[in-house]
Amino acid sequence: MSIEKTTQTKINSVVWSACDTFRGVIDPSEYKNYILAFLFVKYLSDAYKDKYEQYKKEFQGDEERIRRRLDRERFILHPDCSFGFLYEKRNDSNIGEIINNVLEKIEEDNGKKLEGVFRNIDFNSETNLGQTKERNRRLKNLIENFAQLDLRPSLLEGNDIIGDSYEYLIANFAAGAGKKAGEFYTPGEISELLARLLNAQEGNRICDPACGSGSLLLRVANKVGNNNYSLYGQEMNGSTWALCKMNMYLHGNDNARIEWGDTLNNPRLIENDVLMKFDIVVANPPFSLDQWGVDEASVDKYKRFHRGVPPKNRGDYAFITHMIETTNEFGKVGVIVPHGVLFREGSEGKIRQKFIDENLLDAVIGLPQNLFFGTGIPAAILLFKKGRTNTDVMFIDASREFESGKNQNKLREKDIQHIVNIYTQGNTEEKYSYRATYDEIVENDYNLNILRYVDTLEEEIEIDINATQDEIKELETELMDVQKEMKCYLEELGLNV
Repeated sequence: MSIEKTTQTKINSVVWSACDTFRGVIDPSEYKNYILAFLFVKYLSDAYKDKYEQYKKEFQGDEERIRRRLDRERFILHPDCSFGFLYEKRNDSNIGEIINNVLEKIEEDNGKKLEGVFRNIDFNSETNLGQTKERNRRLKNLIENFAQLDLRPSLLEGNDIIGDSYEYLIANFAAGAGKKAGEFYTPGEISELLARLLNAQEGNRICDPACGSGSLLLRVANKVGNNNYSLYGQEMNGSTWALCKMNMYLHGNDNARIEWGDTLNNPRLIENDVLMKFDIVVANPPFSLDQWGVDEASVDKYKRFHRGVPPKNRGDYAFITHMIETTNEFGKVGVIVPHGVLFREGSEGKIRQKFIDENLLDAVIGLPQNLFFGTGIPAAILLFKKGRTNTDVMFIDASREFESGKNQNKLREKDIQHIVNIYTQGNTEEKYSYRATYDEIVENDYNLNILRYVDTLEEEIEIDINATQDEIKELETELMDVQKEMKCYLEELGLNV
């Protein structure tokens, strides 16, 4: 008899029910901190259970051999730290304190792999979760909700439960959570598009300096096809950084280096007192971040802003500059930006000009509107590449190819593949793509507005005036005939007209 798989739909259903625990108590944007932490503990417990059953069968029930083998696993989970332990304690009067102790013990037992991931979550907080009686009731409900799930890896349909559940929560609370505190989640199909465009190879060092929950970073790495790569990231929001650490852990990337801090003002990915260099740098940074740290840029010890300093109320080029400065001599950059980055003048225009003069820009890809949570504005992807052997730039207008949704549009597989094919083959396609020369871009004053290069206007149908007049006369004659016929019918009926 086949065992039923645990689908993401079922996980999302439980996650949604768990949200009821916190409704009206904390801000919706904070739900994920509690729910995803609990989801993580449940997964660890079920994964450990999976391993136990595997070794029980392998060692024919020899508990001593089972224990020794489990102690060599990539994560440690003592019985008094498991979800089962919490379930047994769900009626205790100090359940919030018990949960906090379990999370602290999990961190301690697993060393640097999980150090600090639960530091911003307090399940015993009266401020966040209410007074003791109400808090205990809520936490009991939370535990019982997750008890419905079996997250043993052998039963899971997907493998990105933290990322997929995070996306689900963001989608359902987009107004409050999708854009709060500089958070921007990259929908799966856009991550997939970037991953295919960047095409990571074995041995690559891959970095996301605004990594969020880490799903984009993982998607790019997945294209390598094996584990021969290294991952790096930095995230400013503490709770989102913790989710990224959990996400890396769940995917077996225990050695991923994920730093907590402000990339623009305090880059933490440093090697020998200089910025680390990567083969691929990818990001979906906050759009036009205000007050990004222009004052600190003038004393930047890493000399990132030698092309110019972006305006204080728009941090787009600060992120782009950082990304380019952290690539190696043949490195690639993929970054999602608002369209203003393509044509705004002033200091941004000067920086853009230098990128083009240095032959770093490889492609500009326009995306459909309303693809992202929390914002309906259309975005673009900029691809940069060091060591280019030509000076052309590929422009792609993919803004009209998508699946329309009630709240959010979506790129289909055929839309993604169309973009990738055009980019990799370098083809010009009428009303979709154009390979512009360096001289053409200079003639356009370094303006990268896609419509300057890809003509998407539909030609007006030429009207034959004489034929149209003849058609009008014919219609008028037909109308007179119908009116005469109608008059005869009315007279037969004895009606005066």
